[in-house]
Amino acid sequence: MSTVYPTCYTGPPLSEVGERATIRAILDAVPSQRNGDDAAVLPLPNPNTRTVVTTDMLVEGRHFRLDWSRATEIGHKAVVQNFADIEAMGARPVAVVLALSAPGHTPLDFITDLARGVGERVSVYSADLAGGDLTGGEHLVVSVSAIGHLGGSLAALTLDAARPGQAVVAAGHIGYSAAGLALLQRYGREGVPGEFSELVNAHLAPVPDPGRGVIARAAGASSMTDNSDGLITDLGTLARRSEVGIDLAGLAIAPDELLTAAGKLLGEDPWTWVLTGGEDHTLIGTTSKDAPSGFRVIGAVHRHCAGTDTPVTIDSVAPAHSVGWDSFPVPGATP
Repeated sequence: MSTVYPTCYTGPPLSEVGERATIRAILDAVPSQRNGDDAAVLPLPNPNTRTVVTTDMLVEGRHFRLDWSRATEIGHKAVVQNFADIEAMGARPVAVVLALSAPGHTPLDFITDLARGVGERVSVYSADLAGGDLTGGEHLVVSVSAIGHLGGSLAALTLDAARPGQAVVAAGHIGYSAAGLALLQRYGREGVPGEFSELVNAHLAPVPDPGRGVIARAAGASSMTDNSDGLITDLGTLARRSEVGIDLAGLAIAPDELLTAAGKLLGEDPWTWVLTGGEDHTLIGTTSKDAPSGFRVIGAVHRHCAGTDTPVTIDSVAPAHSVGWDSFPVPGATP
């Protein structure tokens, strides 16, 4: 199926303006002294600082839809999902590189707006768009690689460092993105009732709260992940890697009034969004100390019980919903 762009983009297509003009438009939309050469040259980090790198792709029709998402929102989402991974290590994002594959009939102003969205989000983190690549293709694909700095001698916030007796803490909403997706699937962008705009925005263009990973690491957190594939899936990975069990407090993660209202409207159980939704990019970690600033306690870490296949429970009971996002789901596989 050919990529169909919103009619608000009326500029010339990439096939008419060419690669050089497209790159110039991107550079004009996101100016940076580091971008525009054969490769980006980043300054050396401070002494005793390590470099953290991650990458993620957004594929049209799988991670976003052009009848829902504006170009700037796609840029926002691409940056946030990468920077959340940097922050989940306890590091500070400093730069991204952007690679685009787009059909020749893509309007130049669409690409300009997408780049502008990338620039808007990196600026929130005081980071830079430092370079990238552009190629033709049948579908729109946005690939971002992010670079961060991990300062000081404290260990990174890894998935294998949760310990029994620690508290599980979270910063950000859980289930909002999944609820927004459900509303979009039912009503489309223009049909969603206005009172649910926060849920829709959480899916289309999540808003970051920069620095939470750095704060958590400095405050004594030992492990962390971001809620990208679903709460039970992501915490299940953390629990298995750390060889512990995690028990979540039902009241601490229960759907709030907005999620409950959306569930009533759609005739769906909002607990499904909380437990399996993902793409909130909420930071979730473990600590032996008080919850870091901006975090709240949602559960506890305990010793792994031999013979159990349920690494994450809710009030000591197996969750009712547990299947999160999987790019290549295997039928019948255990989540």
